[in-house]
Amino acid sequence: MKKYDSVRKITVTAVCIALCCVLPTALHAVGLGQALSPLHLPVLLCGVLCGGVYGLFCGIAGPVLSSLITGMPPAMALATMVPELLVYGLVTGVMLRLVRTKNLYVNLYIALITAMILGRVAGGVASAFVYTGRGEAFTLAIWAASYFVGTLPGMVSQLILIPLLVFTLMKAKVIPQGLVKAV
Repeated sequence: MKKYDSVRKITVTAVCIALCCVLPTALHAVGLGQALSPLHLPVLLCGVLCGGVYGLFCGIAGPVLSSLITGMPPAMALATMVPELLVYGLVTGVMLRLVRTKNLYVNLYIALITAMILGRVAGGVASAFVYTGRGEAFTLAIWAASYFVGTLPGMVSQLILIPLLVFTLMKAKVIPQGLVKAV
């Protein structure tokens, strides 16, 4: 059973990394790429379904491969996006392992919101280093505008879609019923 679990996690992680390449292309083609943060969804989903280590790997490999294959995100953006995304994948998986309420929705939302906040902090810290390294100002207002206000539609869509996907996959028996609790 343990071997099956590892194969499943590797496969799901690979699918999530592939989605990191496909979603930005598709959403940018219809003008929704910037607003919906298409790399965030597969990384958060990987952390939920596979755990923190796989989520962390997806948060690194997803944007790097997407940048190499599709040019999105631009290579210059990787220095700020990779820290943000690797924290998303890691924290989501770790929080689902630590948080044990009696309600799976509550567990998911606690994990997702914590990951989104800490990932944005990591992205902000990385941005501060990049901006100051170039001799530019990076203020708290710039951070809040770029990491919270500008990405609000993406945050809302992720908080709706990820639980919906998890429960749909469980109901269809694509993933085990207790998967999220047993990550």
